[in-house]
Amino acid sequence: MKISITVALIFLAACTLTPAPVFESTATPLPTNTPSPILPTSTEAILPTAAQTLTAEPSPTAESLTNRVSTVDQMPQVYIPAGTFRMGGMDVRRALNELPEHDVTLDALWMDQLEVTNAMYGLCVSADVCTLPQELKSQRRPEYFLSPEFKDYPVVYVTWGQAKTYCEWAGRRLPTEAEWERAGRGDDFRTFPWGEDKANGLLANFNMLVGDTSRVGTYPAGASPFGVLDMAGNVAEWVNDYYSFDYSNVLEITLNPTGPETSSSFHRVVRGGSLGDAEINIRVAKRSSVLGSNLSARPDSNAYLGDSSPRIGFRCAQDE
Repeated sequence: MKISITVALIFLAACTLTPAPVFESTATPLPTNTPSPILPTSTEAILPTAAQTLTAEPSPTAESLTNRVSTVDQMPQVYIPAGTFRMGGMDVRRALNELPEHDVTLDALWMDQLEVTNAMYGLCVSADVCTLPQELKSQRRPEYFLSPEFKDYPVVYVTWGQAKTYCEWAGRRLPTEAEWERAGRGDDFRTFPWGEDKANGLLANFNMLVGDTSRVGTYPAGASPFGVLDMAGNVAEWVNDYYSFDYSNVLEITLNPTGPETSSSFHRVVRGGSLGDAEINIRVAKRSSVLGSNLSARPDSNAYLGDSSPRIGFRCAQDE
């Protein structure tokens, strides 16, 4: 990058915003002399788009939706009521690690309607709580995180630990795997967030149709039954749970399950599939395993960071 990070961030702050899986991984620690960034203090430009999405392209249950906006980062949130749903693979393309299918009961919660954006994450960096993404580029864009053009695109190259830190800074948390799946599936047995229709470029960013990330909320027709957006494709999303190959070892816990208690490998679950995944890998039941952060390791070590990717981002959840 030809200009310094600091200069680029000041420029970004001054600009006006205009209205299976294979991941590239990196675990390169940031330089210790990274300049303190100056980032935008407002993400309000994204909100009209989110509101218009639900108005113009309502989901089947839009009339019963309850919505609010976070006062910390201006993230639109969708209310997910308490209930029981069927979790796991139920379509003909289900994988072994999606079995056995089983009933799960969850308390009510709030789920981010959108994936966390560059601008939102930048607020946490400006607050000296979050660290910069491991790379400032995206899949094919040399300048991404610092560019005002991509201010409301999903943040990428964040580790599991960085996603966790952001959600806690925003007064929320990473969703559990079960919470993520219910927010994407609703209470029926659908294969994709939008239902059973074959995936296409009007429903999701997948299979390299776009070649890189899309602006969050670009695919309203692909909304889940609760109105949550981008739960198939665009970027895959970190969730809180440690990864286990199947659900057999946690079936005794069907009320608010949080996955395995420990993991020797520190792999975490990633959900939703990404911009580079084929249709089979953006099904709502699809599970992936990516090396998460070992927060007990030395902060300057690769083990502490874990992996990151231009195809992985995140969203947050919040208890009722």
